[in-house]
Amino acid sequence: MTIAQKPEHELSIGARPLGTADEQAAAQNVQQMFDTIAPTYDRANHTLSAGLDRWMWSRAARAFRPILQRPEAITLDLCCGTGDMTLALLAHRPKTPLIPTGEGSGEDSNSPQAAPILAVDFSHQMLSRGALKFRPHNIIPIEADALHLPIASNSIDLATSAFGFRNLANYEEGLAELHRILRPGAQLGILECNQPGGLIGAIYNLYFKKILPRVGGLISGQPAAYTYLPASVERFPRPPRMLQLLRNAGFTDVSWTSYVFGTAGLYKATKQ
Repeated sequence: MTIAQKPEHELSIGARPLGTADEQAAAQNVQQMFDTIAPTYDRANHTLSAGLDRWMWSRAARAFRPILQRPEAITLDLCCGTGDMTLALLAHRPKTPLIPTGEGSGEDSNSPQAAPILAVDFSHQMLSRGALKFRPHNIIPIEADALHLPIASNSIDLATSAFGFRNLANYEEGLAELHRILRPGAQLGILECNQPGGLIGAIYNLYFKKILPRVGGLISGQPAAYTYLPASVERFPRPPRMLQLLRNAGFTDVSWTSYVFGTAGLYKATKQ
């Protein structure tokens, strides 16, 4: 039985790279894979998406502009990779850091002040490259497992993840952990790939399964990583199932907005 033939509920467990049989092995495999492709990751992403990745990060970030513009709002970008989604979020934040009460800053006291963005990833090599981009900015990199975040419960106002959530070894546990760290009333945004149907789906499959692995392999020197990519998208829950998983995790106001003819999209949800 192929992945596409499996029942929908079986596609909701989590990432399972070829040759892995359990969550621990899957997580270790994914971590090692991203550490390996980190040096060429940005170039491969921009090339393989024809630059659409930048547009999708920017569009997703704009969807949360009302929260991001609140100086005190705490934002966490999960599976941040090399930090491009994090920087897209930063574009909507007030420009000066939030200064603790009683400390001088040398800034105009009327200037907007903002809490830092927390950028989380478990790949050391990916996060190291992101940290270089973060240096001039109000962003704190954190190396951590998405299923066991070193973040206090009910402390985050906005959590996002762009093209990384599908790599978690357990999707339901990932959503439960995100629900835990979010404050009541906080929002969640997950930007992810999708596999559309019809003619668009046929063209998408041709590119994703035949062309992308070859080009990605040539750029990175790691063809196995770019064979995993289409398999991970094929395995990931389709929008109706993902929306149900969000509801099951305790989120409300769940929605999916299609991007680029349904080949990707933004899931939004609110913690009650």
